[in-house]
Amino acid sequence: MRIIGLTGGIASGKSTASAMFAQMGATVIDADALAREVVEPGSPALAEINRRFPGTVGPDGHLDRAKLAARIFGDERERIALNAIVHPRVHQAFLKRANELAERGVEVILYDAALLFENDLDQVLDGVILIAAPPEVQISRLVERNGLTRREAEERIAAQMPLQEKARRATWVVDNSGDLTGTRARLAKIWDEIRRAP
Repeated sequence: MRIIGLTGGIASGKSTASAMFAQMGATVIDADALAREVVEPGSPALAEINRRFPGTVGPDGHLDRAKLAARIFGDERERIALNAIVHPRVHQAFLKRANELAERGVEVILYDAALLFENDLDQVLDGVILIAAPPEVQISRLVERNGLTRREAEERIAAQMPLQEKARRATWVVDNSGDLTGTRARLAKIWDEIRRAP
């Protein structure tokens, strides 16, 4: 089995690309979905988050993501503390899911993970697809989509590894600042290349 990473900066269009790959027949494991699973009510991770970040678990027992985001963005120490709780559990969940798929005969998995480079996962993957967009495009998307102020959008972009560093480490880079038809065509070529590789 080969595992190809799929990543991109915030509001770069990674989720759109992931959906396009799935439509092409790719098997995708979504790190965000795994992260939601490991912090479900009653989970050890959620209990640990509640101890470390009081007030971020709502009365219904679910994680209040907006409150948690307000705590960690713009504060690297807090972000590192959260990652130390969540990321090891997400990685274990990923390995379990990947092993299940391998046993079913799946030959290629796309691992959709926003912090792929930040966690050095590119070192153990068979290639990485980076979905990229210029900072101004990311900012406008965050302001429009998430209702953030420009400053909040800039803080979230600054919290991630610079795009140039990600591009240097990626196997394929897809500019997603234009129309979706162009993006889909580029992704189709990459998927064809991946499937044909020995």
